[in-house]
Amino acid sequence: MTCPPFAVELRSLLAREDVRSISRRYFISNGFDGTLTSIGIVVGAVLSGVPDGLTVIRIGLGAAVGLGTSAVWSVWEIERAETRAEIRRIERAMLTDLDDTRVQREHRSARVLHATMSGLGPLVGILVPLTAFLFEGSVFTMVEAAVVSVALGIGVLGAFGAYMGSISGQRWYVAAARMGLAGLVVAAVNLVLPG
Repeated sequence: MTCPPFAVELRSLLAREDVRSISRRYFISNGFDGTLTSIGIVVGAVLSGVPDGLTVIRIGLGAAVGLGTSAVWSVWEIERAETRAEIRRIERAMLTDLDDTRVQREHRSARVLHATMSGLGPLVGILVPLTAFLFEGSVFTMVEAAVVSVALGIGVLGAFGAYMGSISGQRWYVAAARMGLAGLVVAAVNLVLPG
């Protein structure tokens, strides 16, 4: 059984460390932003007296759409400019046009992968913590759902940190604790804000 061309191309892209590294950075960076945003939304919503979990989920989904769109769009444009500049440098060095060549197709495919991973990061970072509010009213009160949501967010941040620590040769648990600490800081700052 032969693989479809896009699967072969994806496998080839993922075999390249430079492509994996850039996609990983976008995913983790935007996932970090999404998770901290989610924690801020959750704590702020509960402290503001939002009456039910469904409303918190709706607010969070709005943030997910905004951050996800921003992540995809910005990375698409950034990578488009960077790869065009790189192709132009190669063309000047080789004195040839690289339109519709393997080099151009690989750059375009890498750009699609980077933008996709960039957009997935904030979706994971926002949606995982919000799952606690699916059980508000049946399993949790609003405050309990918020506590579980913040804990889930800290867990997501810790997973990001552990992963980055493991690939960089650091102690994964120290990297996890450093990333998770950011979630605690955001929750604490929101608790002490006036209003």
